[in-house]
Amino acid sequence: MSNERTRRKTALATRASGHHAVVHALGDERIGLEARAHADDHMDVKIWLRLLACSTQIEQQIRQRLRTRFNTTLPRFDYLAQLDRHPDGLRMNVLSRYLMVTGGNVTGLTDQLEKEGLVKREPDPDDRRSFRVLLTDAGRRHFAEMAAEHERWLIEMFDGLGIANKDALYAQLGHLRVHLAQREAELDARDDQLQTNPTKP
Repeated sequence: MSNERTRRKTALATRASGHHAVVHALGDERIGLEARAHADDHMDVKIWLRLLACSTQIEQQIRQRLRTRFNTTLPRFDYLAQLDRHPDGLRMNVLSRYLMVTGGNVTGLTDQLEKEGLVKREPDPDDRRSFRVLLTDAGRRHFAEMAAEHERWLIEMFDGLGIANKDALYAQLGHLRVHLAQREAELDARDDQLQTNPTKP
């Protein structure tokens, strides 16, 4: 029993040491969301905050560079990126789902980009009551220029991390995504069953 307690204390001390090392390396100016974490927090909380902090830090840099270099926003870039991946165009409701935003937001962006000549609406060949949104030739050239810069910025950010670390990180994040999707499905199924068969008092 004492050996188990010793192992736990050692593991907690190692985690606390790692937490403080990261905090010290980043400093107050760059600690961001991880400032909310404490050394004795549950590991799952610290993982969530670290993932959120990394994502936010990268996103902020991308937003700033898009604004400075192209006078555009990340939502506009993401919108054009989806259309670039689908040369035949997308229905508005599908585009909204891919971007995880409301239909109203997609309609507003479509109106803006159409006025600028970057996208166009065409009747949907599978449903004449609907239409698809496609990139124009000008929109495709504009996005290609932004995408090349975007890729270069990310390469600069991750430079020095090492290919082995990148491979390991990419693989672990893939495992995490699959795990989260499976857990979400399991929890949804459990909630559905509880609603169908509520516990009787």
